[in-house]
Amino acid sequence: MKDIQVKKVTLNEIEDLQEIGRQTFYETFSSDNSKENMQEYLEKGFSPEKLRSELSDKNSEFYFAILEDKIFGYLKINFGETQTEIKDEHSLEIERIYVLKEFHGKKVGQKLYEKAIKIAKQKDVDYVWLGVWEKNPRAIRFYEKNGFEEFDKHIFKLGDDEQTDIMMKLQLKK
Repeated sequence: MKDIQVKKVTLNEIEDLQEIGRQTFYETFSSDNSKENMQEYLEKGFSPEKLRSELSDKNSEFYFAILEDKIFGYLKINFGETQTEIKDEHSLEIERIYVLKEFHGKKVGQKLYEKAIKIAKQKDVDYVWLGVWEKNPRAIRFYEKNGFEEFDKHIFKLGDDEQTDIMMKLQLKK
């Protein structure tokens, strides 16, 4: 795909972030989860209040993937205390890379991923880590292809359903 722009999300783009966030999460996970759990997560996880709070956090950044003025994916990264699990100041967490289904396989996720790695190197962190649902083989393969290795597991709650995320890490420094 030509000319994919990766642009930092600002506070006045909350509605766009909410829309792409809900749509990509729904496309990715709705077939494997109950309607009630999905609805609850989409409402709470992408509420304007929650997104405003995340966008205002100096240790959290969002980036849109844009082509011809259309947003079709996004990245969320966290540093320091804002990381969801490992609160290591020498690491960066990729919390989310989501791309609209129609753009899967078109290097959009790779472009967002490369942005995260560029920022990790600028911040001089030792490693990048993330959690990926064990039932998402496409994402697991993507991260393995980019050099990530499994190092642990943790539980992610979607509504009343406890799900297992595989935690993966990419060492940037020895």
